[in-house]
Amino acid sequence: MKTPLIRVHLVRLPLDAAARQGCFGHARPCPGYEGLRGLDTGEWAGRTLDEVAAEDPAAVHAWLTDPGYAPPGGESVGALIARVGAELAGLAAGTHRAVVEQAVVRAAVVHALDLPAAAFWRLDVRPESVTTLTGRAGRWNLLVGRPEDGSQPERQ
Repeated sequence: MKTPLIRVHLVRLPLDAAARQGCFGHARPCPGYEGLRGLDTGEWAGRTLDEVAAEDPAAVHAWLTDPGYAPPGGESVGALIARVGAELAGLAAGTHRAVVEQAVVRAAVVHALDLPAAAFWRLDVRPESVTTLTGRAGRWNLLVGRPEDGSQPERQ
């Protein structure tokens, strides 16, 4: 007997003015999917990476190299991956669509493919793109190469 299929379409938010300037976000909520809210960068929110690095280069280095390091008042990459993974694990069968930040897509892919947390920083997610994960019984697959027009690829 097959277990029910879960399909998750993670839609990456468009770049806003703050993101274009390289500012950290404020952990945007994701309505209907609390665990898919953005990364909480704590006291760094609203500042650029260059600004934070000029003030505390060791903290930025730790954040970019240690998945367990959290910015002051924020959450670590490891905690984000765990939170996103828990949300994915709790989804009901069916198709889900969530509009999320780049960090959430990164965390979902790292979790779904059981990648090391260090892979988080090696993933780039284009604005306004769709990343699709399909799962069954805790095993996830990543759909790569979706056509630009959003149509489904032909099965061969």
